[in-house]
Amino acid sequence: MKILSVSDDAKTVKGEPFGWLTGVVYLAPHKLAGGPNICPFASPQCIELCLNTSGRGQFNAVQQSRIAKTRFFHNHKRDFLQQLLGELTVFEVTARRRNLRPCVRLNGTSDIKWESIPVFDGKSIIELFPRVQFYDYTKSPVRMERQQKGDGWLSNYYLTFSRSEHNEATVRKVMASGGNVSVVFNATPPARWNGFAVIDGDQNDLRFLDPRGVIVGLKAKGSARKATEGFVVHT
Repeated sequence: MKILSVSDDAKTVKGEPFGWLTGVVYLAPHKLAGGPNICPFASPQCIELCLNTSGRGQFNAVQQSRIAKTRFFHNHKRDFLQQLLGELTVFEVTARRRNLRPCVRLNGTSDIKWESIPVFDGKSIIELFPRVQFYDYTKSPVRMERQQKGDGWLSNYYLTFSRSEHNEATVRKVMASGGNVSVVFNATPPARWNGFAVIDGDQNDLRFLDPRGVIVGLKAKGSARKATEGFVVHT
């Protein structure tokens, strides 16, 4: 059972023409696999409309694989991290051989504080791969605040805050500090939203290359297409 998926979905492969090879860790979100909640700041609509079941995620085999990986993480964390360490080592070499730069999204369908999990000699996965660009979406206000303040934040890890129906106050705070916020729209994202410039986040998934202080507009996908209010912004 491999933990890291490489160029395995329609969006992350869009990074290759820009010179980046993308790896993603897809787990079973929230409490789907049992055990601790791996999306602690997920709102009700975030849970309901999660992209976990979109694309290849609609297939039962994919869901069972994600559940198995999540239980592996919960029940055998040391072994999980050692395997991930090995897969990332191979991934980095593969990217270099293809003349691509490696980038990794550890929270494809989760919101785990990877920067706080020691793997070897007290260092996190992110610290052990300084030449790999890590990035994620998060709903954690604490993680975003640390990044924006530079509070010992890792230079090779970039977070984009994710808006939900319940975190508008944090959205305003992140934008005021020059951070970026992803917003799901029911149609093609507008040029501006709430006074901020909006970029098309569906062109690729390379969020760490985005200009700072912008809204990352994402068009609703999967079950989110049917949402009428709240998590999905209607224009």
